[in-house]
Amino acid sequence: MLTLVKAGLNMNKLDFPADFLWGTATASYQVEGAAYEGGRGECIWDTFSRRPGAVYAGENGNVACDQYHRYVEDAEIMSELGFKSYRFSIAWPRIFPSGTGNVNKEGIEYYRNLCKELKKRGIQTCATLYHWDLPQALEDAGGWANRSIVDAFRNYAKTCYKELGDLIDMWITINEPFCVAYLGYLFGVHAPGIKDQDKALAAVHHVNMAHGVAVQEYRASGLKAPIGITWNPSTPRPATKSEADKKAADIARAFYTEVFIFPCLGKGYPELVTKDLGLKLPVKDGDMEIIAQPIDFLGVNYYSESPAFADNNAPYKFSFKSFWQEATAMGWPYTPYGLKRQLKWIAEISKGAFNADKEIPIYITENGCACEDVVADGRVHDSQRVKYLQQHLAICADIIKEGVPLKGYFVWSLLDNFEWAFGYTKRFGIIHVDFKTLKRTIKDSAYFLRDVITGFGEW
Repeated sequence: MLTLVKAGLNMNKLDFPADFLWGTATASYQVEGAAYEGGRGECIWDTFSRRPGAVYAGENGNVACDQYHRYVEDAEIMSELGFKSYRFSIAWPRIFPSGTGNVNKEGIEYYRNLCKELKKRGIQTCATLYHWDLPQALEDAGGWANRSIVDAFRNYAKTCYKELGDLIDMWITINEPFCVAYLGYLFGVHAPGIKDQDKALAAVHHVNMAHGVAVQEYRASGLKAPIGITWNPSTPRPATKSEADKKAADIARAFYTEVFIFPCLGKGYPELVTKDLGLKLPVKDGDMEIIAQPIDFLGVNYYSESPAFADNNAPYKFSFKSFWQEATAMGWPYTPYGLKRQLKWIAEISKGAFNADKEIPIYITENGCACEDVVADGRVHDSQRVKYLQQHLAICADIIKEGVPLKGYFVWSLLDNFEWAFGYTKRFGIIHVDFKTLKRTIKDSAYFLRDVITGFGEW
């Protein structure tokens, strides 16, 4: 971070490389709406939202932000703010309403129209194949706990490459495998709402394999745009200097993070999980080679860091301590230096992966915070979010100077949206959405990012 002195004031300026990629991100179920239009089939979040008590106030993504009908307006706003890339996800049930079978041409046409609208405004397209809206028919057959889903995902990915590949500038296979496997099948707080350790561990392995087969199909397609995966790594710090707490932090990182990252990098499943915790994943011959496909970049979603401590009464021998930092509306602490620790760790463990002779590029594919935003006189003065972004972007600027290959940043999120089990109670957007009228109001944080993108990110 460069410090300037002007007119007696100390000012901070955020400096980034000229080719740094600035983007914003959403997910299909959270923003699209039109749940029963365009030939879309039901997904697990449609079903989960109908379960009493599963989602706040029984809310759902039936309408969400209505981006399905308002994508032109949203693309125009992104253009006005100077963003160079939009990360969106493709809804599997829009392409295959039942997960397999006949391709839904209306779904293909929607994403082609979205991509053309973005490109018309000079905005690159970054498509995520899977951001949690699994077709319900596949869940009825066992979902991510059933090995057959790997072949279904292979076919889905292959179809997306064929139908949309000429319009996509960047591909992401899976968003946050941790949430897919653990929140969905272990803790049961996300769809499909299952609490079963064996199914969760099966899901871990099958999600990893789905990533691998999706990359295999991509290489076979002949497409040349970069492809990678997005993780939300949990890299907790130890609560104290005790060896027990250090080991607890290592186990937490292994169980929450390394079971996803290590196999993809060709390092296998971590022994802290397979030996220390004694957990078994359903690995068959050849599986690990399928998972460890060379990829072009690593995506990182970062929000906060927590202190871990040894807890023999906890299922996996660790728990998390209270923190002193200011918290967001999600109750998550502001921990920008955790981002620095995480990025340096990821750069170190990925060095030399796939026998590459250079470092693998890293993109922050999500970063942001939920705040209690209100519209007053046509404006949203979200100073708490601006502060959060300033602190985390300062870390990004610094770590690039330290040699970490960070190549881009996607703020989460473009729009206030359906925040999963929290319904519409948590606002992450840099654009406010009135969920009654669907009116968009640009927040101060969006204007701040516009200045940063333009090269005037001073405060």
